[in-house]
Amino acid sequence: MLRLDAIHTYYGPSHILHGVSLEIAPHRVAAMVGRNGVGKTTTLRSIMGLAAPSGGRVLLEDGDITGWRPHRVARSGVAYVPEGRQIFPFLTVIENIRVAQRRPSRHWSLDRLFALFPRLQERQAHRGQQLSGGEQQMLAIARALASDPRLLLLDEPTQGLAPLVVRELAQVVRSLREAGVTVLLVEQNLGFVEAVADGISVMAKGRIVYNASPERFRADQADIRSRYLTL
Repeated sequence: MLRLDAIHTYYGPSHILHGVSLEIAPHRVAAMVGRNGVGKTTTLRSIMGLAAPSGGRVLLEDGDITGWRPHRVARSGVAYVPEGRQIFPFLTVIENIRVAQRRPSRHWSLDRLFALFPRLQERQAHRGQQLSGGEQQMLAIARALASDPRLLLLDEPTQGLAPLVVRELAQVVRSLREAGVTVLLVEQNLGFVEAVADGISVMAKGRIVYNASPERFRADQADIRSRYLTL
């Protein structure tokens, strides 16, 4: 589904990604973990076309989308839920979704989105700023799904959320996998990662330094935490 082949990305003179390579099979959830500032969000932005790689390739189902503009990447079937959600605060739930909705929707109709997020149906006339943090995160994901993506990029979706909402979000991610959506997840909450991911990658200083199944990650976690995840 997605393959990153030795991606290098800069912000001005700052070299952020140093040859990042990663492969995600279709209908799988892949998670990327690491300390703050190591390049995880830049990896997502490089896929989405928000940060143009200076070297390497981004392949989506064997098609090269390296350096495409974000609108073109989105039309190819990639959706991005950024850290901080970035919903429209003065638009209602319905209006936020319709901003991104394909017409006609092939997969994620409004009815299907409300079946996945029943709380949004209850709050559909409320403005974005009137929603709780968990509801805003659900709206951000629903808005992304409204574009009918094949690949969903999630950046820190559990940030600031209560444990009960995190558990609900884990079920949503598992449901998306069952529905055929491939997910690349950047996350700090290791419990959430282990609950949803089929594969876990660790990033350090702009490089992928470790790849494993959740089972192998649990076995190695003490060493991985001390080397790459704690300050």
